[in-house]
Amino acid sequence: MVTEEKTELLSMLPAELEAWMLSHGEAKFRAAQIFPQLHRGLSPEDMTNVGRSLKEKLLSDTRYHLPTVEMKLVSAIDGTVKYLFGLYDGHCVESVVMRYEHGNTICISSQVGCRMGCKFCASTIGGRVRDLSAAELLGQVIAAQKDMGERISNIVMMGIGEPLDNYDNVLKFLHLVNCEGGLNIGYRHISLSTCGLVEGIERLAAEDLPITLSISLHAPDDETRSAIMPINRKYGVDALLEACRKYYARTGRRISFEYTLIAGKNDSPALAEKLATLLNTRLRSKREGMPIHVNLIPVNEVEETEFKRSGKQAVAAFARVLEARGIRATVRRKLGADINASCGQLRRQHGKNT
Repeated sequence: MVTEEKTELLSMLPAELEAWMLSHGEAKFRAAQIFPQLHRGLSPEDMTNVGRSLKEKLLSDTRYHLPTVEMKLVSAIDGTVKYLFGLYDGHCVESVVMRYEHGNTICISSQVGCRMGCKFCASTIGGRVRDLSAAELLGQVIAAQKDMGERISNIVMMGIGEPLDNYDNVLKFLHLVNCEGGLNIGYRHISLSTCGLVEGIERLAAEDLPITLSISLHAPDDETRSAIMPINRKYGVDALLEACRKYYARTGRRISFEYTLIAGKNDSPALAEKLATLLNTRLRSKREGMPIHVNLIPVNEVEETEFKRSGKQAVAAFARVLEARGIRATVRRKLGADINASCGQLRRQHGKNT
């Protein structure tokens, strides 16, 4: 197990890498020489255009650890690829690559475990172990792209962990993955999902990045939401929607609302009516006129919980109510059904077997 604390090469922005070169007696242009190679998955040892002296400095004073593929599952149904990635300290996280006509999308993890405690989520069982560094966030994309031999063009931050609970590392990752000399994935091709950390949403709005923000709402009132999402006891529905309104007013970027449907818990037509009233009243009555989209997600059944997926008729009925009230609603297509592509379960199973 590697535990040394050294500068992570993949966590350095171009300007930081230039400063490192100068501080180690190297020419500034060396940064531009190695930055693209690092982001293609080459370690300093593998670079052919770097002299021995610089290699020795890099190996001595920095570290470069791409996640290792501990397990890889490929769906025979739709080609979805699920990775269990091993980190430098022995912990594991999951990433999922989904294939679409417009390109490959990767869903990455932001933490080892999660402390948000959402009752229906496998990722939060066992709590949060630690945050992922910007290098480890970026490394998931690089490692998957390198293993598949295909370009990844879109990123969803919806894997293990709460991105806004690891704010500084996530923000740096967003800047790194957007760099022209690196993976060069545009901000508009990145979606970040949060369970509703209001201060984090406000901070993100001030960054003015044209990413897509997804809100894991899952209920239209405090009583129902608090029962399945403990974070709601700190940031209630009203406070969360007000933060969303301000985010849209500041950025002009549409917000997607995620709604996991749990049989008998939050999937009744009455709650659909309440959700429509809530969103129309709190967001559409304002001068900004925010466009509203609700992504309906039948819950992924987890062994450790009693929650069951809503039936197809219940899902369709819920969607009809929203559509009738002028709210666009889509039902998320389940990808990788034969490999349990939803995050959290593979890591837990691996932990039981080791």
